[in-house]
Amino acid sequence: MEQIEIREVRFDEPAVQELIGQAMAELSSRYGGSGDDTPVAAADFAPPGGAFFVAQEASGRLIGCGGWREHGDDAELKRMFTIAAARGRGVARRVLAAIEESARERGRKRVILETGDKQPEAVALYEKYGYERIEDFGYYKGEPGVLSYARVL
Repeated sequence: MEQIEIREVRFDEPAVQELIGQAMAELSSRYGGSGDDTPVAAADFAPPGGAFFVAQEASGRLIGCGGWREHGDDAELKRMFTIAAARGRGVARRVLAAIEESARERGRKRVILETGDKQPEAVALYEKYGYERIEDFGYYKGEPGVLSYARVL
């Protein structure tokens, strides 16, 4: 199996934004519109108040990503994505582990996230790794199909 490296990057790097574009296109195909209208800025993921990670194959191809940003005392997970060709290889779990470690190292006690009912594979991932349903909190609070989760670190 090819080596996959998880590394911290700047959210506004062109290659990262290209991957984010793929993520938004997939969300758009599931939910319509832009896919996710939650306001997100590169500064949200700048240390110490956040971090963004990519999964990269030895060939240099980016195959997954995700990050966290401050949300009160919590770390809010954002922009988790694995390209279709790389699914089933543990990419999302490794990115999630890097996010959790980074948040823990920077004093966060909990990771929170919003997802939706049209992303059953995401829901399965989060539940498998100990995330539990919480009251909706984010941009889509109160919208049909929104699912909010948290995990104490």
